[in-house]
Amino acid sequence: MSSKTIHSIVIDVTTRFREDLSNPEAENYFYNYEITIENKSEYRVQLLKRYWRIDHLTIGSNIVTGEGVIGEQPILEPNQSFDYTSGCEIWNSIGRMTGYYTFKNLDTGDHFSVSIPEFKLVFPPILN
Repeated sequence: MSSKTIHSIVIDVTTRFREDLSNPEAENYFYNYEITIENKSEYRVQLLKRYWRIDHLTIGSNIVTGEGVIGEQPILEPNQSFDYTSGCEIWNSIGRMTGYYTFKNLDTGDHFSVSIPEFKLVFPPILN
């Protein structure tokens, strides 16, 4: 698990290799990642946007941006959390993801970014 706290927003990430959706012979590796976002601040926040950089071992990177996550722009009250699961395909046996979320403080109207901890995407057999 990877974890990071910025602006009293805690982001935890866990990953899982999806053998059922992957084809290593064709250099296609699919992973699920589960994100928990916890608001440890004293104000309400709303997740507005996401930015992801997906790095493939030797092929390069691609960028994914958009509003919210999984079609939602959740509002988190103080001490409330939000969980979601999404997926990513990479084209090498090793990759990584990093990025940030843009939030709005609903009490002040200010926008701020919270970086997502970098996490590795590694084909399990190469770890042995």
